[in-house]
Amino acid sequence: MAGLSDVVQKAFYLGVGIASFAGEKAGENLVKLRSQAQKLADEMVERGELTTEEAKKLVDDMVRRAQGPGGAIVDIEATEATDTPRNIEITDDEPSSSVDSKAEALRKQVADLEEQLRQLKKQ
Repeated sequence: MAGLSDVVQKAFYLGVGIASFAGEKAGENLVKLRSQAQKLADEMVERGELTTEEAKKLVDDMVRRAQGPGGAIVDIEATEATDTPRNIEITDDEPSSSVDSKAEALRKQVADLEEQLRQLKKQ
């Protein structure tokens, strides 16, 4: 019986070792994810695409999603693909006459650029 208890003990230690190793790897991956997310958020703040508060929320959300249910690391892109679509509301902050005039100015600018392109192609 001493041989059987020895095998059980070694199997137990092997399981504990594997669990410990997996925990360390998951922790390392989580640290890498946080640093990459922070770097991305910092770049977006520099470009003015996010405020610092939004960047902090973004990083925290990415890390929280990476931890997934039960603390297991999951694929963020796969999680996003299964989420329900978000509704986007378009509000009209400017009077329609202002929008129409801006649209007309942009149409004229595009037409001018197309004409310039045609002239350059002829040369």
